[in-house]
Amino acid sequence: MFDLTEEEIQRYSRHIILPEVGGAGQQKLKQASVLVVGAGGLGSPVLLYLAAAGVGRIGIIEDDVVDVTNLQRQILHTTPDVGQPKVKSASETMKQINPLVEIDVYHERLTKENIFPLLEKYDVVVDGVDNFPTRYLINDACVMKGKTLIEGGILRFMGLIMSIRGGETACYRCVYEEPPPPGTVPSCAEAGILGAVAGVMGTLQATEVLKILTGVGKPLYNRMLQFDA
Repeated sequence: MFDLTEEEIQRYSRHIILPEVGGAGQQKLKQASVLVVGAGGLGSPVLLYLAAAGVGRIGIIEDDVVDVTNLQRQILHTTPDVGQPKVKSASETMKQINPLVEIDVYHERLTKENIFPLLEKYDVVVDGVDNFPTRYLINDACVMKGKTLIEGGILRFMGLIMSIRGGETACYRCVYEEPPPPGTVPSCAEAGILGAVAGVMGTLQATEVLKILTGVGKPLYNRMLQFDA
């Protein structure tokens, strides 16, 4: 059921001609499912590239709506989308890029009540959130359930990412044992963020997902990549 159609072979030809990916790698992407938490600065490039790459099923969970201040970096959304749920704007943009992928939309906040049922549905999780409680919730749940997680964070001119194989490799809590006390680390709304930094780090997160799903290259397990623009 996961054989590539003629349309897919043409659409993904630049993947398929890569010897490391080939038709087999593209079929792996078609069979895969990824949950992206957040459709903002990091989630935007992640979702765009996963959809374009042909990941078969992509889930988006986000409770926020598009604000004009988002448009400086959250490239999934456009000016006419202001006031719309981000999941709606995101899914519409992704479908325009690639109507062949399946998109699951969850217009809600990720909580300890809904995280485990959601994790069961997907192979890989991408963290694109902007607050520490949710980041630690995602990390701990993925470790408990043995899920693969691509962690990312951005602030001002800097970003970091790491890949985590739950229960097998170092996780976010291994690096930062406890969340910082409330108010000690400013948010992007308070300290700012260079828009392109979000694009760089989100694109790197998407790259990690594609590497892991296709088996190409060496993911950032037990390593953290830090970027200073």
